[in-house]
Amino acid sequence: MSAAGYAAGYAAGSAAGYAAGSTAVVTGAARGIGRAIAERLVRERFRVLVADLDESVRSVAEELGADAFVGDCASEEGGTALVARAMEQLGAVDVFFANAGVEAGRGLDSPESEWALSLEVNVMAHVRAARLLVPLWLERGGGRFVVTASAAGLLTMVGSAPYSVSKHGAVAFAEWLRVTYAGRGVVVQAICPQGVRTRMLEQSGPVKELLSRDRALEPEEVADTVWQALQGDAFYVLPHPEVADYYAQRAAHPDAWLSGMQRLQAKLDAALEESPAGSAPDRTADATTRARS
Repeated sequence: MSAAGYAAGYAAGSAAGYAAGSTAVVTGAARGIGRAIAERLVRERFRVLVADLDESVRSVAEELGADAFVGDCASEEGGTALVARAMEQLGAVDVFFANAGVEAGRGLDSPESEWALSLEVNVMAHVRAARLLVPLWLERGGGRFVVTASAAGLLTMVGSAPYSVSKHGAVAFAEWLRVTYAGRGVVVQAICPQGVRTRMLEQSGPVKELLSRDRALEPEEVADTVWQALQGDAFYVLPHPEVADYYAQRAAHPDAWLSGMQRLQAKLDAALEESPAGSAPDRTADATTRARS
């Protein structure tokens, strides 16, 4: 796509929808939310590059008619290779979905490696992608950076300190990008769902019930909300609208909100005590694939 065509397509996308042939990269796209977003984009006639550490992303690409990238999108080397592949295959990146993420570790006993993994995938992957893409977007007149964060990034996540802290970091970085570059044509958005029926939710053990207290959505429902969000430029994308109320309550009445979260933590503690041995959350697969799935 030419620079003029890119600017025209982006201008349309910022207000009234992207034109057919617009381009997108989706990380963590082998399954779950990432795959659902990629599928919706292809249906809307985007040209899409799907990326994941899991080799199965090749099958996803073949099924959707997309391009595939297999690699560690979180590392500096892998992120650079991903953007290079996107430019080679797509010619330009109109929208980048920083969707890959992990839940690793639990409480204060979480090892350094799980803290490092959480920060690497849930925060630094976004930093590295933006470092490469934003200068290109400034030259071409615009672009869009969409982060899959979590309601945990606005509230907190009982039972998982690394996840909660790193998702807050993801939201904070997205906010900084928005403040710094929105005036220069770069739209930044943060998707903050609660429970979504993905592998990550299924492996969350007793936490699953707490995450699904309102309603666990299907990945396709999240993708529908994301598609609607692409028609505008609202920062927060909330597949569970009630999260906005929780966030407002947290800000207005922090002590009362913390007391409520402490009660949820007590319920989780009781559930863990009652759970049979071996039913604790299994996060190994997610930590290995580095996919929010």
